[in-house]
Amino acid sequence: MELRVLRYFLAVAQQHNFTKAAQQLMITQPTLSKQISDLERELGVQLFVRSHHNVTLTDEGRYLQDKAAQIVKLADQTKANISANQTVSGDITLGVGEGIGVERMMNVLNALTQDYPDITIHLVNGNASEMEWALDNGVVDFAVLTGQRPLEPYNYLQLPEREQWGVMMHKNDTLASKAALGPEDLVYRKLMVSQEALEEHRFKDWWGNLSSRMHIMGTFTLVFNAQMLIVKDQSCVITFDRLINSFKKDELTFRPLVPHITEPLTLIWQKNIAQSKAGQLFLRRLRSTLPEEVTD
Repeated sequence: MELRVLRYFLAVAQQHNFTKAAQQLMITQPTLSKQISDLERELGVQLFVRSHHNVTLTDEGRYLQDKAAQIVKLADQTKANISANQTVSGDITLGVGEGIGVERMMNVLNALTQDYPDITIHLVNGNASEMEWALDNGVVDFAVLTGQRPLEPYNYLQLPEREQWGVMMHKNDTLASKAALGPEDLVYRKLMVSQEALEEHRFKDWWGNLSSRMHIMGTFTLVFNAQMLIVKDQSCVITFDRLINSFKKDELTFRPLVPHITEPLTLIWQKNIAQSKAGQLFLRRLRSTLPEEVTD
């Protein structure tokens, strides 16, 4: 598969029309149709269902659309980084989940773009498993993992910050009168829990013999939307501290779990893959902000 043909394919998938895609690409419609037909023949599958006025993707076409977008993005990013051989420029793509602990990295990236305006920052959100996949597949340059994860496959930098687990609730909730919450406080309460934390049995030891009395009403990947249920459903969300959105700060509050549960933060990147100048500079500057015992 040629990169040029993948761009052609993505244009047709976006426009749902060969004529409009050809106009966008500034090539003739017959040329575009032949390139897509050749691609289908090469792959041995039909990528589009064609009608008189438009085209729609087949299941195989939707799969290729997702992969082609990643391939084209990676190629463009690589070209930009290689071309930046005189000044520090190019892209830094960071995979990160929700958490106040990443503030250190955001400060470093902000200062970097102030000093080098030609550096472009891309933030990709997701949980730890999604970020590992994104790093392994070249979608991101760096990923931030929260929690205990296998680090042997990667280069990594342990950060001094830790995320603290607790309960987000409405300020009028009876639990808000307590300074911290134990597992007995959450018995039979409607709970929203991180999908990843639940799958990894993160609270199994903390719940102890009260596990069967915990009412998990649902899970979330990112906490932004889960906050809506606190007001609407009088439920509680088990999440990290300091993630209450500004527009909900007058309605919601947070209480830490006791015994305390905290998670480490780790920046990882692929082994045996040379970083761009921008990526190398980001790492140097991030290391310079760390306590000496962390950088040794």
